[in-house]
Amino acid sequence: MTTLSHSRAAQVAYQDLLRLHLDEAASGVVGSIEERQRNGRIYLYDKFRIGTQMKSRYLGEDSPELRARLARTTDLKAQGEERKKRMSRLARTLRAEGFIATDRDTGSMLLAFARAGVFRLGGTLVGTSAYGLYQGELGVRFDSDELAQTGDIDFASFERLSVALGDRVEEHPGEILKAMQFDPVPGVHDRQVWKWRQTRGEAMVEFLTPAFGDERVKPLPALGVSAQALNYLNFLIADPIQAVALYRSGVLVQIPRPERFAIHKLIVADRRRGGPDQAKARKDLGQAAFLVSVLAEDRPDDLMEAYQDAVSRGPRWRERITASLSRCPVTADILRGLQ
Repeated sequence: MTTLSHSRAAQVAYQDLLRLHLDEAASGVVGSIEERQRNGRIYLYDKFRIGTQMKSRYLGEDSPELRARLARTTDLKAQGEERKKRMSRLARTLRAEGFIATDRDTGSMLLAFARAGVFRLGGTLVGTSAYGLYQGELGVRFDSDELAQTGDIDFASFERLSVALGDRVEEHPGEILKAMQFDPVPGVHDRQVWKWRQTRGEAMVEFLTPAFGDERVKPLPALGVSAQALNYLNFLIADPIQAVALYRSGVLVQIPRPERFAIHKLIVADRRRGGPDQAKARKDLGQAAFLVSVLAEDRPDDLMEAYQDAVSRGPRWRERITASLSRCPVTADILRGLQ
């Protein structure tokens, strides 16, 4: 499998655009920084007053990078106009360098969700929409056929994180989707809504959350939606990364780590084998194979850590991964070569 890299100029432009979007997010702080500890982790909030009431807005999990940005809030505010011009120039550069942009419908949805706070509050873009964004994270070119949409745009978040944050989106995702001509699809048994179907097309938006046995619908209070719980999803969305979707001057989103995405696709492909999603299973294997080939060259330690993590989680995990690798001998050989 031949992998083509983006030019050095394109890779630098993408990293610079990501940095500027992170600066832009930090520039929105209006009050003082508040720390809250939950389950051994520290979360940071923007605490401010509106009239006689104190409000808190979740900023992110504590990290040296976030702290450094928050320490520069005043400067970042002052640089706002110039930063936006640079973001537009960098987005044009990436298009000229061959980066594949999102389609208009997906891009406008991601932008609306980002403005509402979906990604800030733990929402993670998963599926093919996330896969396409690894062109920037890994600096590699994707064929347009590889990024052909399945029609599904999936978002995932941890239920416990959603409850713990104590913050909510600024606009309900359901209202955003309704404005974009998506209709809710109530569940057959309990009528809970966790997916929406486009009225003028085939696109489907779904909200997902990790299951630990029982795959039922659960609430995500921070995002204001319900979500279908799925086993193995906790592995995929643990410790996600931020990325820029190329729409307008870019949209800051959150996606899974590429090594976790690759291994998770091996698991999902086996779950789908022989069922109504057989075509998706083939696509899963193709995406896993491509990412494994890239990561084995550029990030072998990250790939091996993710693989070993997954197979250590129990016999069912190992069975599914082994079953998928039996259908992808080249990918299996690559992973064996890393051990």
